[in-house]
Amino acid sequence: MLRRSRIPLCLLCAAAFTVTVMPASSQAQRLRERISQLFIFGDGEEPLFLAGSATTSNPASIRQHGTHFIPSSQAENGSIIGFIGSALAASVSNVPIGATTSGETFRFEGGVPVSTATSAGPIFAERGQTLGRGRVLAGVNRSSFRFSTLRGRPLSDVGLVFTHENVDYDGCDAENGGQDCSKYGVPVLENESMNFNLDLDIGVDVTMFYTTFGITDRVDFGVVVPLQQTSFSGTSFAQINPFGGTAAAHFFSGTPTDPVLQATKTSKGNTFGIGDVAARLKVNAYQSQNTAVAFLADARFPTGDTEDLLGMGHFALRSQAILSSRFGDFSPHLNAGFLYRADRSQNHSVLATAGFDHLLGAKVTMAVDVVSEFQVGASKLVLPQPIYFDSPYRRSVSPTTIPDIRDDLINGSFGFKFLASRNVIVVTNALLPLNRGGMRANQTWTLGLEYSF
Repeated sequence: MLRRSRIPLCLLCAAAFTVTVMPASSQAQRLRERISQLFIFGDGEEPLFLAGSATTSNPASIRQHGTHFIPSSQAENGSIIGFIGSALAASVSNVPIGATTSGETFRFEGGVPVSTATSAGPIFAERGQTLGRGRVLAGVNRSSFRFSTLRGRPLSDVGLVFTHENVDYDGCDAENGGQDCSKYGVPVLENESMNFNLDLDIGVDVTMFYTTFGITDRVDFGVVVPLQQTSFSGTSFAQINPFGGTAAAHFFSGTPTDPVLQATKTSKGNTFGIGDVAARLKVNAYQSQNTAVAFLADARFPTGDTEDLLGMGHFALRSQAILSSRFGDFSPHLNAGFLYRADRSQNHSVLATAGFDHLLGAKVTMAVDVVSEFQVGASKLVLPQPIYFDSPYRRSVSPTTIPDIRDDLINGSFGFKFLASRNVIVVTNALLPLNRGGMRANQTWTLGLEYSF
């Protein structure tokens, strides 16, 4: 008879206690606010406010220019900040969870357990077998990575361009020689712009506690509790580009004849807390000696704080069909499904994972997979569109160097499982990007420990 144990329950209790007693953030300011600070160059000012132009020592005609880039900030800067925050939250929420089954699996014939697998199974994919009635898998893994690119653009070199608002007021046409002030570029100072360069450093450590219970011989139920730590530091460099004339109208400090046209800002922060908790249900639909078919539902709940970029802020459901086979020590598998996100600003995705696990020796299993997520429809993470000037000549300015491409995610997963004892498995894995959609790390390292009985 299989014995039950209280070890997984203790593990979950410890995780819940940790989540309860730890603060959600070590900062008075939230992480999204820390990113926003990179666009503010004065204490308590609005993003892109020009304190130099607005100083009371300047003539009224110059002071009014202090706010002329704020509308651009509210439109484009808001879009960029939202884009970076959403891309970061989506990437963190996609950190893979360990498989629902690990080690030896069983089917029951007349109440007697019969082994159905020889290898320790995949790491970030699923096989069709279930644990079996009364069996339990408890695990913890830690994944660490630093984001390096956003849609292939290095996060150390993200370029932005902010443009002047289109000024039109009573008497504007007359003051500008009868030119039409409704056109972008009239007056001529509307052609001035502000170039931005962002250097972002974002590191993430996610510790996941997960437990799977064999409810029946064909049904498993699991819970996943992620704890996440995110560190952020960034530097922005801004350069105002004058457009003709011997005196400046837009500047960060100084005077119209001796202006300071450059500014830098740094910001950093750390946050720690619970991420989006998941519940998983796996049902085995068919099983023979060497083949298994199953279905998996993975529901993720918005328990993570969105302002600290700990969660997506909405419910998500992954549903997958699973096919796995066994040919001696070689076990291929295929997972295919759909990711539904209950948020209008995020795309649904088609999921596909294919690979194998292979028993290299009595205590070593190699697991290799291609883990894919394909965006459904046009991206809902919208970047600012090009700005078109009418005067003094027709031209366009691209507001960012971030490319407008699909956020399909294709990763290669390569790892090993080591049988430390009959019931304990050590997991090591590297996840490597095979394309450049979304916000990505150059590599994600995972180390885990699993206990089954």
